[in-house]
Amino acid sequence: MTDFLASIVGSESLLVGTVIPFLFVLTVVVFVHEMGHYLVGRWCGIGVNAFSIGFGPELVGFTDRRGTRWKLCAIPLGGYVKFVGDMNATSTPDAEEIDKLSPAERRIAFHTQPVWKRALTVVAGPMFNFLLTIAVFAVFFSVYGRVVSEPMVAEVRAGTPAAAAGFMPGDRFVTVDGHQIETFDDVRRFVSGRTGDPLVFVMLRDGKEIELKATPEVMEQEDALGNKVKVGVIGVVNSQELGQPRIITYSVPGALAEAVRQTGQSLERIGNFLKRFAVGREDKCQLGGPIKIAKMSGQAANLGFEMLVQLVAGLSLGIGFLNLLPIPPLDGGHLVFYAVEAAIGRPVSERAMEMVYRVGFLMVLGFMGFVFWNDLFGC
Repeated sequence: MTDFLASIVGSESLLVGTVIPFLFVLTVVVFVHEMGHYLVGRWCGIGVNAFSIGFGPELVGFTDRRGTRWKLCAIPLGGYVKFVGDMNATSTPDAEEIDKLSPAERRIAFHTQPVWKRALTVVAGPMFNFLLTIAVFAVFFSVYGRVVSEPMVAEVRAGTPAAAAGFMPGDRFVTVDGHQIETFDDVRRFVSGRTGDPLVFVMLRDGKEIELKATPEVMEQEDALGNKVKVGVIGVVNSQELGQPRIITYSVPGALAEAVRQTGQSLERIGNFLKRFAVGREDKCQLGGPIKIAKMSGQAANLGFEMLVQLVAGLSLGIGFLNLLPIPPLDGGHLVFYAVEAAIGRPVSERAMEMVYRVGFLMVLGFMGFVFWNDLFGC
């Protein structure tokens, strides 16, 4: 009996070790995203019928004094805010349904608002995801600081692009492809996502700057959670002696500024990865769906609450970025329609919106199917 209970509720069980961390990670990210829509929408004077975490049948909920139904639903793979006047899942306007609204409802309906209010409400979701990431980074930087190493070459591995290019121990990185280098992590950041791209390295050797060219090659490594990932490397190694690792401490404003900078760099990496992925230059197994997220949540939880929070920050950043892609029914797709509306002075026709939303919806379904396939069979 003891073994049976341990298999269900023990720390190594599926429930406690994977499901609960997964629900924690996803719920926090979704809640923050939808809260962005809700808070800015309310600030803009838009009425809210429902705020839901999850889809499907309602498990628990309550209605507040403003008439908003707050609920937790059975399928915890997302969430939504239903504004007054939202008649369908894609939030496209329906003239007949809007005509059925009372005058009071029409004043606070989403689709009767100026285009800038609608755009601000839509973009608030991804922006709140970015703010969550910045907040997590800022707390970690202010509490723990940041470990950095000098961008020095301690060893050049034989048979690597660096060896072929003429890198030597004692060289110091100055720039990589025109980007200034301050720490060895900067080198990793610029190289890891550029497999197959010829890069120009400016190195400091014996007090003189020299230019070397190398093309990163793919190498399988372990990430912080122990998963195998493929990254670009040139084959140089840092060391404690030459790298002289140290901890940079930050004041609260300094930690916030560094958090913003790191978040911007992470967004740039995500964008570069997706561009390379679209043309077949990245490993498809780098993308995963709910099953991979659940696995990573369990791994992070085993390493401690701090690692789980870092996973929340990373996932929040990714969700925010993906939602800004200009594909209906994502937030970015809505923003494209609002931009067109602002440019031509009238809303896009319902027929045109419906056609585009159908195509976009099929694209989103195709992507979801792809990552599910990766989770189950592809990787």
